[in-house]
Amino acid sequence: MGTQRKAPIGRPRGFDAEEALERAMRVFWERGYEGAGLTDLTQAMGITRTSMYAAFGNKEALFRKALERYTEGPASYVARALREPTARQVAAAFLDGCVRVTTRPDCPSGCLGVQGSLAAGDTGRGARDALTAWRNEGVDHLRERFERAVDEGDLPPDTDPGLLARYLMTVANGIAVQATSGAPRDALRQVADMALRSWPPA
Repeated sequence: MGTQRKAPIGRPRGFDAEEALERAMRVFWERGYEGAGLTDLTQAMGITRTSMYAAFGNKEALFRKALERYTEGPASYVARALREPTARQVAAAFLDGCVRVTTRPDCPSGCLGVQGSLAAGDTGRGARDALTAWRNEGVDHLRERFERAVDEGDLPPDTDPGLLARYLMTVANGIAVQATSGAPRDALRQVADMALRSWPPA
């Protein structure tokens, strides 16, 4: 008498949640929060709306998960840049990473953190607030790193770490917008190089 394998307990999801989230992230990246309709998202993810809600929650919850994935994936250059040994190397790695990610031929142009909040009305307020917090967190991480650089003597004692962090983020956001408009990678590298030429001497 043969043995039968027991069926797994619970109903299988029937799709790869990580792959579905990756595809949703790209839709948000390309179209922004409000520009990404539920039909666009579910078609790209290869699932039904019911499955989307069951696995990820509503559209805003899906967007927040997509933003986390973006932070840990394409935007992971930020965390790597913060580990560079000098403040100038942090800035160079940060801007280089921004140029590379916003101009990748296999991904949407620009930055999800900038694109996602464009033209977000009342229905997109939650997503817009999440992106504002996300961008501010990036500035805070840079400021803290530059404060350490001042303490270590790597930056002049009269440096304003908060202003320097805001300046760097403003350049990066501008690079992202220019990339969305079709600016080539080489031209954006020149912009990054120009920004670094005004870097405070040690």
